[in-house]
Amino acid sequence: MINLQQDCDFSPMRDQIKTSLRNIADDIGTLLTQMDSEKHCMLSTLETIQHHFSRIQSTAGTFYLNCYLSPYTSKFMELSTTLQNLSERKVGALIVVERNDPVEQLVRHGVSIGAALSHTLLESIFYPGNPLHDGAVLVKGDRIETASTVLPLSNSIVDKQKFGTRHRAALGMSELSDAIVLIVSEETGSASFAVEGHLYPVILH
Repeated sequence: MINLQQDCDFSPMRDQIKTSLRNIADDIGTLLTQMDSEKHCMLSTLETIQHHFSRIQSTAGTFYLNCYLSPYTSKFMELSTTLQNLSERKVGALIVVERNDPVEQLVRHGVSIGAALSHTLLESIFYPGNPLHDGAVLVKGDRIETASTVLPLSNSIVDKQKFGTRHRAALGMSELSDAIVLIVSEETGSASFAVEGHLYPVILH
């Protein structure tokens, strides 16, 4: 269980999650009632509930990602915009946001950037063909410290074929520190984040 550093006030998204959970609870209640009838097949309803649960998980991922980032960078919406734009274009990305644990001893630094964090700069770094697009970007506070940074790969993954290098690097970094690591898959365009050795999907609005 990850502890939040402060109360998280993203009320619209929190309310959306609550409403969705209540709707699922109603669906489950209806399903339990219908099970008394042998004529009713529950498979379609179960499939719908499963879809709703997946959607809620992604929405909750977005909600908590903002909660985890906001105490450490005021530019968390710039990071969300970056994920949104890169995801739409299926441009791969790997962004480490340092929190309490220093990460210098865990990474192999690439190129020093030392610039204010903005989604335009981040997107240009990861744009295909840019010599800095391989590796990770390291963010501290409201600044981009380095690009083309090499992260430690996770050794705890059993099925390594299931994860690409970016996801293994994100998990490895999150296993060794409390950093939040953002990932965009260039194969699918899906966005996720790693924290405490776990990956969570996010919905991008």
